[in-house]
Amino acid sequence: SIGPDGDQVILNLIGEGEIFGEIALLDGKERTADAAAATDCELLLIDRRDFVPLLRANPDLAARLLTVLCDRLRRTTEQVEDMIFLDAGTRLAKTLLRLGEQNRERNTRSGHMMVSVSQRALGTMIGLSRESINKQLAAWHREGIIKIEEKAIVILDESALGDYGGRNC
Repeated sequence: SIGPDGDQVILNLIGEGEIFGEIALLDGKERTADAAAATDCELLLIDRRDFVPLLRANPDLAARLLTVLCDRLRRTTEQVEDMIFLDAGTRLAKTLLRLGEQNRERNTRSGHMMVSVSQRALGTMIGLSRESINKQLAAWHREGIIKIEEKAIVILDESALGDYGGRNC
């Protein structure tokens, strides 16, 4: 999303096989946020006039979509609470663990969770400057909790990062 003064906020990262744009699809109003592809991808566009009858005819599909919506609402609520109540390091640790967990299946070869997100993108997700993100990541790198690679952050010690996250993230 882009704020009134042009600041960008990353609300979510959508992975392979995931859906987005479901709110506008359901209520027929404007999208609540924009999406930009970080890599090459193939998308399937579903028109509302085709989708609503499909939902009516398939209650199991409607229930699964409600689950997706509820999960996203819970995550958004948690992000807002984190921005208000948690310090920068705790927010960053929680975000890294969440993103690493989302990609766990794709990271099986290394045995470690990996997060392929720029420091600037992390900052826009949790309300910090890229410089603040870099400073905290460098400290965790020195402690052996993470490894900073060219295109990824490798989580070497999930437990220690979870301790920084303030609870079992």
